[in-house]
Amino acid sequence: MDYKSAGVDINAGEEFVRLIKPQVRQTFTSSVMTDIGAFGGFFRPDFSSYRNPVLVSSIDGVGTKLKVASEIGRYDTIGACLVNHCVNDILVCGARPMFFLDYYACGQLKPAMAADVVKGMVTACRENGCALIGGETAEMPGVYARDDFDLAGTIVGMVDQESIINGKRISEGDVMIGLPSTGLHTNGYSLARKVFEGRLDHTFEGLERPVGEELLQVHRSYLRVVEGMLQSPELHGMSHVTGGGLIGNTMRIVPAGMTLDVDWNAWPEPVIFDVIRREGKVPEEDMRRTFNLGIGLVLIVEAGSVDDIMSGLKAKHENAYIIGQVVAE
Repeated sequence: MDYKSAGVDINAGEEFVRLIKPQVRQTFTSSVMTDIGAFGGFFRPDFSSYRNPVLVSSIDGVGTKLKVASEIGRYDTIGACLVNHCVNDILVCGARPMFFLDYYACGQLKPAMAADVVKGMVTACRENGCALIGGETAEMPGVYARDDFDLAGTIVGMVDQESIINGKRISEGDVMIGLPSTGLHTNGYSLARKVFEGRLDHTFEGLERPVGEELLQVHRSYLRVVEGMLQSPELHGMSHVTGGGLIGNTMRIVPAGMTLDVDWNAWPEPVIFDVIRREGKVPEEDMRRTFNLGIGLVLIVEAGSVDDIMSGLKAKHENAYIIGQVVAE
């Protein structure tokens, strides 16, 4: 018996690296000091524009969106979803991304399929100015079924200590501005998959494509939209709307003694959410706690700055919505 007959194909791993190396190099910035394949990823950060630089890190996955990708055989969006999710998580702290690392685990490594996943990561890293400096590929028969795989990523960014956004300046009367999502992003897929079990190839009323394709829409990054206002004193807080919904995530940054008054009719809800609600007979409370319902990022801003901020967002062709305010508890 050899390693391959035990379920681990070293040649497949080498083929995978050969396929992704040219792509990954496209993400490298001048700060990257090592090529793919080194034992560690070396990155020399440029602190010249920072007074008191602080590193900000986050790690995440894309949940069971992976199963949707597997069921319809499309893998090019989930890598981008992973990167953008991580970018948004540090963005709401005021940080810009520097570098990213991924972890890909599977039952059997299929080089071409795995390379499609990395292709999505590369696209998102380039769009966000973030270097993909390394990763781990683990073929683990017995832990994962032959066709199963999992995906996770770690991001590191930087923010000036004086520019950290953490919600401490949020006060009663502040206004909530919502930025639209592109769909489910990376949350609520276990419920959505149950609702559409065996029907991912169906096109439901109101959708322009099969529901499986709709569920694989890329989790968008908000970096380019909001980076220009990160140091604005009128921006008091931001939340990335992921698992737990709009209220659950935004309340994480709201100081004690205050709460949120949300106008749930203030923005157009993407059709996919009503299809889930209708086809699954999902209670509204569950919809609001499970899904973003069309708002992927929330800005909490000083009331007097709303008009200027909305004008700035409109100038960037962003369909922003005033969705509520901070009130006394």
